[in-house]
Amino acid sequence: MLSNTQVPAVPDIVEEVQRAFTWQQILTAIGIFLLFLLFRKLFTTYIFKAILFFSRKVSVDTLTNVLLAFERPMRSFLVFIGLFVAFVYVPFDDTYEALFVRIFRTILIFHIFWGLFNLSASSSSVFTQIGRRFNVEFDQILLPFLSKLIRFAIVVMGLSIIASEWEYNVQGFVAGLGLGGLAFALAAQQTLGNFFGGVVIITEKPFTLGDWIKTPSVEGFVEDISFRSTSVRTFEDSLVVVPNSTLSNEPIENWTKMGKRQISFSLGVEYQTPAPKIRRCVERIEAELRQREDIDDELIIVRFTTFNESSLDLFLYFFTRPTGWVDHLNIKQEINYAVLDILESEGVSVAFPTQKLYIHDEKKGEDHAL
Repeated sequence: MLSNTQVPAVPDIVEEVQRAFTWQQILTAIGIFLLFLLFRKLFTTYIFKAILFFSRKVSVDTLTNVLLAFERPMRSFLVFIGLFVAFVYVPFDDTYEALFVRIFRTILIFHIFWGLFNLSASSSSVFTQIGRRFNVEFDQILLPFLSKLIRFAIVVMGLSIIASEWEYNVQGFVAGLGLGGLAFALAAQQTLGNFFGGVVIITEKPFTLGDWIKTPSVEGFVEDISFRSTSVRTFEDSLVVVPNSTLSNEPIENWTKMGKRQISFSLGVEYQTPAPKIRRCVERIEAELRQREDIDDELIIVRFTTFNESSLDLFLYFFTRPTGWVDHLNIKQEINYAVLDILESEGVSVAFPTQKLYIHDEKKGEDHAL
């Protein structure tokens, strides 16, 4: 059922516009807008590229970064300037002109903060230049974290200024946030704990992206660190997401930061092995380790240490220079082969757990081993 309020027909609207404005004014306004579109095309195609070219000739890259960050906002803003000038040319009432001015200022604020938002991206080299200026090193963890934090502040500030432009009570809103801060903190204790856990991880830097870490919760390679959690890719190729509050309170082993990697084991030989052969095996194994370039020669221990229950034990303790798991295993395998060759050439056999049972023959007075 149609309502009593009738929507004006299109011809009626056209007649009202013709009565308010002349065709000359309307065509001139459209011409102004098209002129700005043409200027925008010339600006983005020639003028902006020329400015960018000369800015790159300067030793300081800040100007180039600012221009690149504000490129898209400037292109968009030129369209709105054309619309604003076209509307201002048409003789609207003072009420509408005030509204247009407020809309134009809002659009101007939006585009300024749009450029600042682009400038604060983690891919921007502004952070690197600031770090050089103040001797601060931004790594691949701190940079995205700081970028997200600054971007969040830019969005909040931009929305607050736009709200103030439209005469909204921003101070009352901020005061309301202050009154609700305690309730929010109590309701989001775990979230805040994860956030500050992320801050601890970023500031203390126990690991970085790509590091191989081991904790009571997870072991694998770090893929991402966010405000709330850390993503770790395990050796089974599954992705484990650990809350930062948990990770920051656990002991963390960073295997990637090893300068060298340990190999330690005991080697048991048979009890009937003569002492001179054991001595020669110890000397040859240590000499083999010391002549290898992939073995760290700062600490190499090869000693006859223990009279075990079923063997005479040799103790080997040394470090490989490569720390990668595959390289480490390859070196360990080569060492094992070399040790076996030395034992074989010396006629020494590796012991294994054995037991002998002796039975006494009372008639003959002899003991027989089984």
